[in-house]
Amino acid sequence: MSTQKKNQNEERVYIFDTTLRDGEQAPGASLNTEEKMKVAAQLEKLGVDIIEAGFPAASPGDFEAVEKIAKTLKKTVVAGLSRAMRKDIEACAKALRSARRRRIHTFISSSDIHLKHLFRKSREEALAAVADAVKCARNFADDVEFSAQDASRSDLDFLCRMIEAAIKNGARTVNVPDTVGYAIPTEYGHMVATLKNRVPNIGKAVISVHCHNDLGLAVANSLSAIRSGARQVECTINGIGERAGNASLEEIVMVLKTRHDLYPYHTGVDTKELYKTSRLVSTLTGFMIQPNKAIVGNNAFAHESGIHQDGMLKYRQNYEIMTPESIGVPESRLVLGKHSGRHAFKKRLEDLGYNLPPEAIDGLFAKFKDLADKKKSVYDEDIEALIEEKIASSREIYQLTYLHTSAGTTTLPTATLKLKKGEEESEEAATGDGPVDAVFNAIDRATGFKGKLENYALKALTQGKDAQGEVTVTVAVNGDEAHGRGVSTDVIEASAKAYLNAVNKLLLKHTAKSAKAAFDIQKGLKL
Repeated sequence: MSTQKKNQNEERVYIFDTTLRDGEQAPGASLNTEEKMKVAAQLEKLGVDIIEAGFPAASPGDFEAVEKIAKTLKKTVVAGLSRAMRKDIEACAKALRSARRRRIHTFISSSDIHLKHLFRKSREEALAAVADAVKCARNFADDVEFSAQDASRSDLDFLCRMIEAAIKNGARTVNVPDTVGYAIPTEYGHMVATLKNRVPNIGKAVISVHCHNDLGLAVANSLSAIRSGARQVECTINGIGERAGNASLEEIVMVLKTRHDLYPYHTGVDTKELYKTSRLVSTLTGFMIQPNKAIVGNNAFAHESGIHQDGMLKYRQNYEIMTPESIGVPESRLVLGKHSGRHAFKKRLEDLGYNLPPEAIDGLFAKFKDLADKKKSVYDEDIEALIEEKIASSREIYQLTYLHTSAGTTTLPTATLKLKKGEEESEEAATGDGPVDAVFNAIDRATGFKGKLENYALKALTQGKDAQGEVTVTVAVNGDEAHGRGVSTDVIEASAKAYLNAVNKLLLKHTAKSAKAAFDIQKGLKL
């Protein structure tokens, strides 16, 4: 059921989803029957009115998919596409015979370009083909849709004649596609308005539109058509389809919901299923969703600018015209990066469960800014690593203040580092089997505390090529062991921090007078 409020005076806009037919025609987006079944089930849950399940005459695989979907769906109309040819229509009827609600969708072109160069038919021959095809389809289904392919490049007088003929012979829905994405909104809206005004039997059919995105205007053209009287929109999830794709279903639906003041219509779509449906189609087709894609992109409800984040925290409608929950996203994301402000950083700390004094936040915020300059986005794991590093540094005897390494296939790996102990600084250099080993040897020389490396592990802390590396080590001295952890965008620096962290723990343990003294040291030091 649609979450959009409606009253009895509002008109319905029917959503015709062609993800499984036109969407699948996108190069590289082929789906097998099982995958099509999954998408169809989710589309029915989403609440679309019609699902164009495929082109049964195109291949045995398409026939099988349409047939299985027709047997499975309980509420949604299942449509099959056919050319204006008897064999196509019969294949379509056969594939749809088990459907609870079925539609045969037949087409031929109306533009002189297509009639001459694609179909090699005269206008009169095309009109005769329309009549024959629609009559044939009505023998197998009461619900017949006719499409005048390339309508937006057609002579309007002839287009009106073709639409009139389709309705006269039994078409309940007449579709006027912008097949090659050529139209602009005012022109496309005018075409629909002309049909409303000049086709004498237009009141017996629903006007449908099917827009391609070659000029980036598919959604705008569809909306213009709705304003002019179209009441069915043919679209796809994520806008996938031939060439630059189709009108995006999620964008159409959310415009109707968000700008209800300008578009007082309702749909049957449950918008809370949009995000889930989008991700399913992306996963199965392998087509990644661009981050800035409207409605369902990862950045659609993400805010990084400090000014925007501050505005969001004060009143979310400052920068959001719809809620993420309305499309099935749990919440907005305040993406922390170099543009983020202290307010957003403090809010994220609180969300993570850290209620820190202002001076501690100031120190962490400075560290956060340094990190944000090194990587595009700072994740929760990064922030927690900063906090842990701050806590650890407050307890450590030695702190790393400088590190330089050199290594290569013909160079002896060398490390030079500087450690700080209280107000004193010491600098040491060492060689090793590799840069990490050289760093560990230099730390041993600087601290005078020779440790034995028992275990070393490295993993990416977050995602992306700019992710921080997390190094964990186990270091043993005289039978005692300590675990160390270090994080940095530089894995050698992370290794140095981890090893020094473990050495410091061992030093604390050895210098404590007793078990109680060691406990007091650990408890007494604060962030």
